[in-house]
Amino acid sequence: MSVTTPLRRVPRARRAPRTLTPGQARRIAVAAQGLDRPRPAGPVTISHLQRVVDRIALLQIDSVNVVARAHLLPLFSRLGPYDPALVDRASGRSPRRLVEFWAHEASYIPPATFQLLRWRMEGYRQRDHWGRERDHTPVVLEAVREFVASSGPVTATEVHAALGHARGEKEHWGWNWTPAKHALEHLFNIGEIAAAGRTPQFERAYDLTARVLPPAVLATPVPDPDEAVRQLVTISARAHGVATLRCLADYFRLPTATTAAAVADLVEDGTLEPVHVRGWKDAYLAADARLPRRVPARALLAPFDPLVFERRRLQALWGMHYRIGIYTPAAQRTHGYYPLPFLLGEHLVARVDVKADRQAGLLRVRAVHSEEPDGVPGLVRTGAGTWPGRGEVATGLAAELAEMARWLGLGEMVVDDDAGGDLPDDLTAALTLR
Repeated sequence: MSVTTPLRRVPRARRAPRTLTPGQARRIAVAAQGLDRPRPAGPVTISHLQRVVDRIALLQIDSVNVVARAHLLPLFSRLGPYDPALVDRASGRSPRRLVEFWAHEASYIPPATFQLLRWRMEGYRQRDHWGRERDHTPVVLEAVREFVASSGPVTATEVHAALGHARGEKEHWGWNWTPAKHALEHLFNIGEIAAAGRTPQFERAYDLTARVLPPAVLATPVPDPDEAVRQLVTISARAHGVATLRCLADYFRLPTATTAAAVADLVEDGTLEPVHVRGWKDAYLAADARLPRRVPARALLAPFDPLVFERRRLQALWGMHYRIGIYTPAAQRTHGYYPLPFLLGEHLVARVDVKADRQAGLLRVRAVHSEEPDGVPGLVRTGAGTWPGRGEVATGLAAELAEMARWLGLGEMVVDDDAGGDLPDDLTAALTLR
């Protein structure tokens, strides 16, 4: 059971910022993301999912399916094996608990957060984001608007068929969108239509936003942009626990200047406390942040997990220079194609490149690399927060990979004979002892 020290709000009259050690900052960060919490002992329910969403605020959406789709992995990291149909239910059935919009890239967010991003939608409207649809294709835009209103939820494929549009040949690596698809995305970006769910092929099903958002959310007044940013920064701060201005802005991809103004207001009212963390230019502590004495965490993290969103923070807190391999030529990859950082305790101790081989029914380990403790800021040598040994890392990783294989419905987890890195033998040995 993790013992937590309450972080009391510092009176405004006390101006000298207190100092947090790097280890304290790491534990605050892990706790803020709920990764120190015990996983459910029984079946995972929609209430469990809701508590995770309330804590981390968003799930970044990505279609990469090497292991599982990116938005599903952070939930596994915090809940263990669960039914992904819970996400479909939360995002595709009324009253929805998740909706899509541009938050930290394309993301699932709570419906209330959708309303906090209305100013962003207005910005898209003013910029006519997807190719000046109103100027170039006003007839198409109006036709798409009417078809969604009369027939939604509808996919882009259904809209193409209804309007007689066909995709052309791809001329480069990017999307070959039809005018109808451009119109759909424009209406989505300005908040006129929303995603009512996703098909099994992961296509968005579009409907009027008024039919997607819960009535109680629609009835809530939309805050002005400054107040919306203040609320988004508050959510970001709670999800971080402790963060720099850059981190607070990055979580919802907010403008730096407006984030700085919001931070100043939140410091003034006590929601944020300026603190000093060694090696950081600036740092702010959320008023309700927890500081556990130790964090019994064990989790594989997606490349798009909120704990690792901000790569500079990742380096500053954990000493990990992280780069996903999917955008890198094979010869230049250092840790594989889709390496998952492995969190054990308060440390990121390894990264493992895994692939769900669904045809063979296997979870394949293609590479596994240990991290070096020498670069970890403020590493302690005794007591809680020490660096685990190789055997402990391999044992913990084997257990977590076995859980992942079970979640994915794969019969076995195997280390490929030609697996790269320095830990394949240790991992193989740990597997034989299970």
